Amino acid sequence: MIKSKMKILLLMLLILTTALVGCSTKNTEESGADAGQTEKTITVSWPRDIGTMNPHVYNPSQLIAQSMIYEPLVSYKDGGKVEPHLAESWTISEDGKEYTFNLRQNIKFSDGTAFNAAVAKKNFDAIMLNVENHSWLGFIGVLDKTEAVDEYTFKLTLKQPYYPTLQELTVIRPVRFLGEAGFPEDGDTSKGVKEPVGTGPWMLTDYKTDEYAEFTRNPNYWGEQPKVEKIVIKIIPDGETRVLAFEKGELDLIYGEGIISMDAYKQLEASGEYETSLSEPIATRQLVLNTTNEALADLKVRQALQHGFNKQAMVEGVTSGLEEKADSLLSQNFPYAQTDVIPAEYDVEKAKAYLDEAGWKLPDGKTVREKDGKPLELELIYEKAEQVQKPMAETLQAEWAEIGVKLNITGLELTEQVKRFRANDFDLYFFSNYGAPYDPHSFIHIVAEKGFGISDALSKLPMKQELDHQVQEALLSVDEKKREELYGAIQTTLHEQAALLPISYIKKTVVYNKKISGFEFPANRDENPFSSIDIEQ
Repeated sequence: MIKSKMKILLLMLLILTTALVGCSTKNTEESGADAGQTEKTITVSWPRDIGTMNPHVYNPSQLIAQSMIYEPLVSYKDGGKVEPHLAESWTISEDGKEYTFNLRQNIKFSDGTAFNAAVAKKNFDAIMLNVENHSWLGFIGVLDKTEAVDEYTFKLTLKQPYYPTLQELTVIRPVRFLGEAGFPEDGDTSKGVKEPVGTGPWMLTDYKTDEYAEFTRNPNYWGEQPKVEKIVIKIIPDGETRVLAFEKGELDLIYGEGIISMDAYKQLEASGEYETSLSEPIATRQLVLNTTNEALADLKVRQALQHGFNKQAMVEGVTSGLEEKADSLLSQNFPYAQTDVIPAEYDVEKAKAYLDEAGWKLPDGKTVREKDGKPLELELIYEKAEQVQKPMAETLQAEWAEIGVKLNITGLELTEQVKRFRANDFDLYFFSNYGAPYDPHSFIHIVAEKGFGISDALSKLPMKQELDHQVQEALLSVDEKKREELYGAIQTTLHEQAALLPISYIKKTVVYNKKISGFEFPANRDENPFSSIDIEQ
């Protein structure tokens, strides 16, 4: 009896030991994966939620994340070169109106369904249902029809020639492609998408609003697979908190523009513990002066504000000299940029004289100028999550106070800021031209196109009608010499009218730990940089 009980006890111990060994082995494997021993993961941060990942709408969806999922017909490369992407080749008719794309075959969306001309047309049909939302893209405004000629031939027909069409097809939104499974029943993606199904190298596989988004490699991707398996984007609105998370090892990489303060960038660079890098100028940071404001409609007031702050000192102080002072609206690495601009130098006495001439006087015992009993008081709205705009706004507030101008500064969430800009509900606004692949054509287009902030803000310029006509001529001209002349004339007018004040040339920054290799700044300002990078385990 005792021997029988002993045998049962030993058998139970053997079973328990075997089970424990099995559990231990499984947990070790799981903990190894969690620790990144079997899966390469790079964790980055972003200041705001990635949004709905709808390829055909704008804010709050974030370009960096949209570009991970959705792809274009053609892509933008260094030097403005347009290269094949989902389209392997194309032809343009002699009259410049027809663009015929030969699509790559055997491309699949992340759900395994095929990309073809019918799906391409379905996407453009969805875009054109809401054409008024996309008219900032010049070719959308002149798009006559789209055709699925056959399974792998897709054709765009324009109402008139538009020279930047190919360049505009490289942008992140709204001309990238959603799979069939993502479309709502009525095909109107402006109301939302069912799921973010794209042909790109990444898929959104886990997401918690305002906390994180996880992207894993698309197993059906047609191109070269990314070197890491997962990208985790943590949502960290505050720049200082972002830096602390990076220093603690909670982030592997910080990338973007205005994503951390320039002082923080310099400190991380000086530590020698991390890799740091700056891009070439990607856009011009500028200030929009709304001419529909009665005071700002006066050129002398605009000139006073232009001369009334020390641009060089502000750029050096706020950006630690990492951005360059801008005297022209386009930096010299963009086509058609002005080369003969006369800078508007800092001159307080000249600024005061302009205000005197405009009738804005400084009453005895007061610090704010008045005209007809009204104070010279303006509001500047800025994006509160951006790390450069706020200190620049504070600098302008202090310097313009010296010439008798009261500047109120208001920090807003990006969505609200953009909403007010488009509604022309502002006095002054930080803006940047779009950069590659959009400029210079998209920048001058919105000078003339209403509904996107710039054209409306410039509407009280006395030569606005002539300016709009020059823009249209430049975009339609097939004569390169004539186009150069028109671009020069447009920029000269904008410079002389001082309604768009260039401040500095924006550069992207990146800081990453030394285990990461292969980082490259994308040629397209809005593309993500994740597919080329690798990380040591």
